[in-house]
Amino acid sequence: MTPQEFFKNDRFATEAGVELLEVREGYSRASLVITAAHLNAGGRTQGGAVFTLADLALAAAANSHGTLAFSLSSSITFLRGSGVGDTLYAEARERYIGRTTGYYQIDVTNQDGKLIATFESSVFRMETPLPF
Repeated sequence: MTPQEFFKNDRFATEAGVELLEVREGYSRASLVITAAHLNAGGRTQGGAVFTLADLALAAAANSHGTLAFSLSSSITFLRGSGVGDTLYAEARERYIGRTTGYYQIDVTNQDGKLIATFESSVFRMETPLPF
């Protein structure tokens, strides 16, 4: 089983339309095409949609070592709006990996490479092996 196949089991992100594009050790990249279903009452991309995109990228990068990792804390800063027709990309990079913890930074950009949000998270690493 590949990481892409494994993370299709993340039902919420999959149903939201998040697609995992690339996974390698300590890194991942995911995308989300914004539709009307992703909009808030103001007609812009709802923050939870952006968070979900970044969170799946985090999960893929943190679990890329083959053992289960769960987020301990995450924070997001929204910098620019987006809307219907935009494609957002989340690129997760491992900044620290310890025996039981890790730290990740995720940039969310649009199709023009403009920074939409920054996301940071720490994770707890378990000893549970994953099927890839």
